[in-house]
Amino acid sequence: MDREKERIYHEYVQRERAFVRADYRPEFDFYYAVKDGEVEKVRELCKDVFSDKEGLGVLSKDPLRNLKYHFTITAAMIARYCIEGGMELSDSYGLSDFYIQKADVAVSEAQITDIHNEMSLAYAKKMKNLRKKKITSMPVARALNYIYDHLHARIRLEDLADYVQVNPSYLSRIFKKEMGVSVSEYIRTKKLETAKNMLLYSDFSASEISSILAFCGQSYFTEQFRKQYGLSPADYRRQNLFRSKLTEE
Repeated sequence: MDREKERIYHEYVQRERAFVRADYRPEFDFYYAVKDGEVEKVRELCKDVFSDKEGLGVLSKDPLRNLKYHFTITAAMIARYCIEGGMELSDSYGLSDFYIQKADVAVSEAQITDIHNEMSLAYAKKMKNLRKKKITSMPVARALNYIYDHLHARIRLEDLADYVQVNPSYLSRIFKKEMGVSVSEYIRTKKLETAKNMLLYSDFSASEISSILAFCGQSYFTEQFRKQYGLSPADYRRQNLFRSKLTEE
């Protein structure tokens, strides 16, 4: 059963990264790349002309104004994702305001694309530097890699410390110092973030997600999800899928 959960979890992560699911919007992978400070990936994704981006709706009959509106939406989304990733709220919104003002006085679609790419890379570089400052030790970096690869399992501090090859109490102490939260809090948050994405971008039921991510039971999963996001998993899926359809229409 554990091997099967591992297979399902890793297949899901690979599908998410590779855009295999038809209902997965490519822009979310872009936002996650910026949030994770993946500068080279963001640079690659920015090779596409912003005005040629799929799914741009008509917010104005004037093409340039329409693109400026979509740029503003993109800037706001990037700012929110980076705040979730640890950037200070004032810094993130201050940066988005700066680039929105630059876009506002742009006189061509090509300028908007250039400003979009400049903004995206600026955020990605700031997020990369933020992560570097936050993670200063090899044990914590290795622990994070282990956690990301084993969200399908119950991760004990002792097993994590054994993998990193340090004393559990030492790992617990430096992890809290560098990441700002305890090991268990961090694992729980990452499992819930993954569950949130699986609710929107997979067909797995809440009970299946609970099992795949090794929560101790569906009731506990529901309780923790509600505490984190203010909604039950079922309500979160229903509400956000409804909003997504409205946006597409």
